[in-house]
Amino acid sequence: MQAGSEVYFGKNEGSRFNLKIMRDYYHIKVNLPGGIASPGHLKQVLSAAWAAHVRKVRFGSRQQMLMTVHYEDMHFLETELKKLDLNFEINADRFPNIISSYCGEEVFKTGQWLNAGEYHSVLDTFDFQPRLKINISDSNQSFTPFFTGNLNFVSSGEPHFWFLYIRPKQSNAVFKWKELIYTSEIGKVSRLLDELMLDENLTTESALYQAVQERLNYVSQPAAQDLELPRFSLPYYEGFNRYEARTWLGLYRRDEQFPIEFLLDICALCLKTRTGEICTTPWKSIIIKGIEDQDRNEWSNILGRHNINVRHAANELAWQTEDYPGDGNALKSKAIRHFEKQDTRTFGLCFGIQTRSKSEVFGSVLIKKRHLFKIAGIGIIDVYDLYHTENFNPNSRNHILFQKGLFGIHLNWQLERLCMRFSNLRTVETAQSFIPAIEEHIVRDQPISIIHQCPDCFTVYDPEFGDELNHIPAGTAFADLPETYCCPTCDMEKSFLLPIEKSFNHFIIPTI
Repeated sequence: MQAGSEVYFGKNEGSRFNLKIMRDYYHIKVNLPGGIASPGHLKQVLSAAWAAHVRKVRFGSRQQMLMTVHYEDMHFLETELKKLDLNFEINADRFPNIISSYCGEEVFKTGQWLNAGEYHSVLDTFDFQPRLKINISDSNQSFTPFFTGNLNFVSSGEPHFWFLYIRPKQSNAVFKWKELIYTSEIGKVSRLLDELMLDENLTTESALYQAVQERLNYVSQPAAQDLELPRFSLPYYEGFNRYEARTWLGLYRRDEQFPIEFLLDICALCLKTRTGEICTTPWKSIIIKGIEDQDRNEWSNILGRHNINVRHAANELAWQTEDYPGDGNALKSKAIRHFEKQDTRTFGLCFGIQTRSKSEVFGSVLIKKRHLFKIAGIGIIDVYDLYHTENFNPNSRNHILFQKGLFGIHLNWQLERLCMRFSNLRTVETAQSFIPAIEEHIVRDQPISIIHQCPDCFTVYDPEFGDELNHIPAGTAFADLPETYCCPTCDMEKSFLLPIEKSFNHFIIPTI
């Protein structure tokens, strides 16, 4: 086998294709459906990797396990993985892992009908390897993304029925299926949609719905209600944490690399203490649930023996980078150091870094790297475009440009500015919830006038006074300002200035 060849091997696969001589190392991806790994099975995989001189593994944004092996050890590891009867790919990702919010079940309890058994029932319906990205999500959580898949199943208010949101490949357009899908039907509906979208190139809502109705009988009911997503809040997912009468442990690694020796010890302790599962998360971390009080010291001893730190700063956990090596981690580290130095508030935000044009990352703030220009197909000078999602909701597929063509030296300052904008907007939203209580105590004796305020620096434009710096005379209404008008303090564009009420007693109350 040549180093770097793109090949796939599954349970019953032996084919090889698209041979490319690229490098001396292979990238191996092992799917863990739903982000759930049996300690016994995981131990076998890790033992095979260790024997092939692999010393560290990573977990990807789709909850899969990733490892890199030298070409001299590849044949041995390939043979050992085949013996374990599992699906894996080499230098390829044709069969994306099914991801789920199971990793947060119980530990971030929502109280809905969805439980551990229901997740396993859904995963058991898949008797094929999906080529589309599939997400299985609890509608009441915000720990895992909802719409990063092509087929996105989200729990509804009806027990055992799921919303389905479809996003065609290489598209940000998402549409809702007309029906709720019953738990036991998810696998076969997914199989047919996989064939229709990829083999028959059907992508529109009407064409897909008609084809499914003609070819498949399945249990469903009308999707009468719309999905109501929770407001995004990323829970702190590291360290020892109590829930009910037990403890869960979240483990994060700054470089995203988990030593195999450490993971083997975790698997052994899980087997010893009858802890049945290890969960991977889309944040490239792992969670172990169900730790009994009498076993807590043994878990602490493992962390100490391998010098594993926990309780990193929350702003360091709220990042997602691409699965394969790049400069995403370096950019992340520089941004975190900048935030810490400036004491920047990032609560409520999560960040994604995209360094390759075809990759996908999850975040409310997105950093996209590109080349300023190319010479003979070689990129020259890296620049960065900075986006945020609509309403800073990371589950939105609408990306709004904040700054374009930033050089690296300017990136972190603009990130800080974007964080400030988010915090200011949240402050306005919070103030709105108190308006009724405030207004009860305000006696107005003259009409309210509307002024506009910059969300970044809080500078106010008041038509009564105009704007001398920008040569706007007094009495000029905000609507009559030119579209090129900017905040005189920080140059914020006119369209971003927020309307607020000015009352006779100079209370400033955001408009509802």
